Amino acid sequence: MPTCYSSVNAIVACAICCFPAPAGATSLPICPKSIADTSVKLEPVPTGWTAYIASPLYLNSAAPIDGPPQRKGELVPTAQRKAKGQTIFVYQLEGAFPDGKWLQCGYGEHGQVTLSKRIDDSVGRCEVSYRQGSKAGQNEIGIVCR
Repeated sequence: MPTCYSSVNAIVACAICCFPAPAGATSLPICPKSIADTSVKLEPVPTGWTAYIASPLYLNSAAPIDGPPQRKGELVPTAQRKAKGQTIFVYQLEGAFPDGKWLQCGYGEHGQVTLSKRIDDSVGRCEVSYRQGSKAGQNEIGIVCR
């Protein structure tokens, strides 16, 4: 699909909440399930065009990353398995992370918008489980880190 105006930027204002982790796991931010359509703002809008956000952006992906999101430090899972209708990706997070370990949550069918938050440096392993959600492009995601 051609881009009508390449400098349109999505600005998202949304907080990540923390919930208690399972026993033995490190407390970790939980990705919000969606970003409200009212939280997305497109600007600048090209002259003569009207922006309209039709629906929320649903959580599609999550993974630990090396450093803040601007670094684009995507990590490769060290293992993958399927269990009970879900796919689980395992990330080993040992070694040096000079800019910290972060959790990145992707929204939209292709992760067009992300929310990221630094996680504790002591986290050495994360398992991220995916199950298809009920909305288009949505995944139900579970994250357990130790």
